[in-house]
Amino acid sequence: MSRIARIVAFGFGLAGAVVASQLPEYSQQYRQRLGGAIDVLTRVLQRFDADAESHGETREGAILRLRGNPDDLVSRQGVAMQANAERLARLRAHRDSLAQAGPFLRIALMARDGDTDVMEAAYRDFEPAVPVTEEGIVAAAGGFVAGWGGLLVLTGFVRSLRRPRPRPVRA
Repeated sequence: MSRIARIVAFGFGLAGAVVASQLPEYSQQYRQRLGGAIDVLTRVLQRFDADAESHGETREGAILRLRGNPDDLVSRQGVAMQANAERLARLRAHRDSLAQAGPFLRIALMARDGDTDVMEAAYRDFEPAVPVTEEGIVAAAGGFVAGWGGLLVLTGFVRSLRRPRPRPVRA
């Protein structure tokens, strides 16, 4: 392998390390946003529950009452409150699964089961950081190996295609 190819492969390795090292940081910022979304929905539902209770209703009863109202605006509020309650339950379950998972599994769970609204908000405000956690360093090392090794494999494959093949000898 030529010296230039090794230098380029090393550069790809470094680029892979930088990109991969940000996954744990993004996951951490996602978990913070997830907690904020849970806090907001919890407050909304607590106020709704208090209003329902002051009128002798449970949450479910109040939602059914709103949804059954002939006024479209009121009916839509019942649908929205039901959606809030369901989303809060999903977000809490997701947060609990992330809390029980190990550092690398958290990234996979976020990617597989993450709330798209929270993920998009975390991405919009994402601030890269230097990886100082164990998972950040391991992710950076994995990204380096993937970038460096991937380019080396690709260049080896391209070279094998360019090598002249021996021609059969005719008698």
